[in-house]
Amino acid sequence: MKKIFLTALSLVVLVSCKTDDQYEDYNRDPKNPTQVAAEFTYNAAVKSLFDQMTSTNVNTNIFRLLGQHWTETTYTDEANYDFTTRNIPQNHWSEMYRDVLLDLKTTKEIVASDTELTDAEKTARTAQAEILMIYTWQQLVDTFGDIPYTDALSDVTLPTYDDDTMIYENLIERINAAIPDISASGFSDADKIYGGDAAAWSKFANSLKLRLGIRLTDVNPGLAQSTITSAVSAGVFTSNADNALLQYEGATPNTNPLWVDLVQSGRSDFIAANTLVDIMNDLSDPRREVYFDQNLGAGVYVGGPYGENNSFPNYTHVGAAMHEPTTPGVLLDYAEVSFYLAEAAERSIVGTPADAEMYYNQAITASFDYWGADITGYLANPDVAYTTAAGDWRQKIGTQMWLAMYNRGFEAWTAWRKYDAPALNIAAISELPVPTRYTYPVNEQNLNQVNYEAASAAIGGDDQTTKVFWDTM
Repeated sequence: MKKIFLTALSLVVLVSCKTDDQYEDYNRDPKNPTQVAAEFTYNAAVKSLFDQMTSTNVNTNIFRLLGQHWTETTYTDEANYDFTTRNIPQNHWSEMYRDVLLDLKTTKEIVASDTELTDAEKTARTAQAEILMIYTWQQLVDTFGDIPYTDALSDVTLPTYDDDTMIYENLIERINAAIPDISASGFSDADKIYGGDAAAWSKFANSLKLRLGIRLTDVNPGLAQSTITSAVSAGVFTSNADNALLQYEGATPNTNPLWVDLVQSGRSDFIAANTLVDIMNDLSDPRREVYFDQNLGAGVYVGGPYGENNSFPNYTHVGAAMHEPTTPGVLLDYAEVSFYLAEAAERSIVGTPADAEMYYNQAITASFDYWGADITGYLANPDVAYTTAAGDWRQKIGTQMWLAMYNRGFEAWTAWRKYDAPALNIAAISELPVPTRYTYPVNEQNLNQVNYEAASAAIGGDDQTTKVFWDTM
């Protein structure tokens, strides 16, 4: 009896020695974890960002329509700039705030609290997440103008909107602070963009910094110059090997979202727009063979009138590369960087205006190389050559950048807003001009009314044709 009593007492003592954390483990469902690794939230944010910028689903991303590279067939509301029926601004806003920025913020928090990481690893991984956050914040400002920034991603339920100029200035401060922290101690195998290559990440960060500076050239020349100069001196993209890409896979759910919209859906909703096709036809642009299908016959390209109800069989279709599930998504590329350098040269920020032609040719060549098109004779075309093409440097750079940003609808639209070239069409049915921004989400108007109204007044009205701060022309 005494032995039985001692055994029971021993069990009580052993059980009482368990920590609160050990008891808590009994209440955790291993199939529904409450804690996740930073690699998980980081990659969730990366995929959400690439998917959102790459997709052509009219519920979430209509940038290819705003840039007038594509137009629609049966359903034409979006090509006629109806933002509200599908609540497109709300969907974009939610995706970028919730599924990109919030996941990256969470990544930083997990990294900071991970006791198994060295200080160097924490610093480097935080820098990678920070650079992608800066990319996303810039995209949101360039889309909407003033946005919630200081109060965003916090416990504030009704965030105020920050001035878009101030946000840009802060983003430049943030990227200046993040770049020195990039190292090989960052995410490595979990990094699906550069595989942990610190040198590649540094080039990406400096190229993004260059983009921030270029946006400011017409509104804050001093800050633009210092930002551009320091970015270029530190090292920006020098070839297509540096491009910020996500390699999609051949099976769902990791295919390029274009494949989902164009192939898996079985729909025929998009064709090449006459805006793009007509300009490329006038220039005899060899990239037509890659950008478009030859469904109307060899060498025949006819774009659908922008915004019109178009018959799918009667107009040129989107090219085969956009139908491949493995086509990479792109955040920033060498061609884009080179066009920025051409502008910087024209402004004598990087070299002299005489260097602008070199960067211009470099940018066009980068686009042709990326798409595998034959550039022979194209740069000598009097309508393309920098010394003879029509218009001033804005028109030359703007038109060719707009052409090169094919399959990157947001940057095509932004090139038009920045350089006011080329001339885009009035939407055929609504007869509305091309928007210069997204209007604010309906949810903001209904649930955050006071701050929404203040922001609307600050930017000059919550209208599609209100311009973001750097769009001065």
